[in-house]
Amino acid sequence: MEDTDSDTVAQSQTSTDYGYDTYSDDNLADSMASNDAAYMTASREGASTASEGENAGRSSAAIDIPDPEDRPIMHAQVVLDRRGFGPGVIDGKMGQSTHNAIEGFQEASGLDVTGDLDDATKEQLQRWDRLPATRVVTIPASWGRIDYETIPDDPSAKAEMERLGYTSLDEKLAERFHTTVDVLKRLNPEGRPAGMDGAGSRPAGGASPTPSASFSPSSSASSGSSRDADTQSYFTAGQPIRVPNIGADRIVPGDIGDHDWQRTLASLGVGTEQPEVARLVVDKSGGWLKGYDVDDNLVAMFTVTTGSTHDPLPLGDWGITGISHNPPFSYDPDLFWDVPDSEDDLQLPPGPNGPVGVVWIDLTKEHYGIHGTGEPQTIGRVQSHGCVRLTNWDAARLAEMVDTNTKVVFQA
Repeated sequence: MEDTDSDTVAQSQTSTDYGYDTYSDDNLADSMASNDAAYMTASREGASTASEGENAGRSSAAIDIPDPEDRPIMHAQVVLDRRGFGPGVIDGKMGQSTHNAIEGFQEASGLDVTGDLDDATKEQLQRWDRLPATRVVTIPASWGRIDYETIPDDPSAKAEMERLGYTSLDEKLAERFHTTVDVLKRLNPEGRPAGMDGAGSRPAGGASPTPSASFSPSSSASSGSSRDADTQSYFTAGQPIRVPNIGADRIVPGDIGDHDWQRTLASLGVGTEQPEVARLVVDKSGGWLKGYDVDDNLVAMFTVTTGSTHDPLPLGDWGITGISHNPPFSYDPDLFWDVPDSEDDLQLPPGPNGPVGVVWIDLTKEHYGIHGTGEPQTIGRVQSHGCVRLTNWDAARLAEMVDTNTKVVFQA
């Protein structure tokens, strides 16, 4: 659990300790949450955009440093991600996940479905032109007090751990903003947010980023502690950093009764104001998952990994029996074709780096579910053991959309 820290710019004045610094009394996202009212002054449509506007006037960990680069693909990814059409890892590149997200947005908007950023799609996206592709935030000081641990490969060793958490501040930061450490480094050349010149652009009284010339990887707040290389970080708690400008991250007070799950949502930049999904369709050949509301409107779409030649996706109609947040994992070698049956059954602890990530959506097909992963860059690229796998942030968002009344269809 993260400690709260009085030095963080934005934190709730409520007496409840959520284990992290909250954005405001009426938004329990973390202190790095989006504040679109600073950019979006024109009238906007839709429940989610209206809720984002409610954050007007709130203080946050954001710092106003304009991005010197035009990032059209990343801007599109950021908008699509906010609207529920997940581009997977936000990296400013046109990959399969972004192609899928554009197709979903086009279908929902009544456009020709091409998967390309064509003129009609760009015109539809113009309403979000004032929203920048990136923003600069301050990494919470409390992140420097988290005990990051290397995760062993051996399942028996994993079973001895209390939690399969983040291995470094960098990894935690990348998941928070739906991207990778490499992308964050590109947005912060020499350890500084792009656009910060180091002389006149540094915010008064703010923490200074560590330039690469004097770079010393951070690990834990405990001075003198010895760490494996995997736990060392390029970025440091308390420094400003440029990140993809993700949103839809407002956590409404009272929406989540489980504080551990609320911390997870905040750590992934996922809000509680999500559409209700009555039907899920998972397409094996397309590698996508679509969510439809009760009126059969497409309201969400994510790229997924679906099965393998050894464990194919079980085609047909299914249902949801339950949703488990931050679940442990029952490691049964008999269920894995690539694991010797001679290995012991184990109970692996929960955590974002566990085999099913932060959530397990249990299906009526025995041993099958929809879940997250600790390796978001592999979604849509590698095979699974038959289940449907998403990035942790998309899986968490989906878990807020569905319930045991949601129908599930697996198609070829």
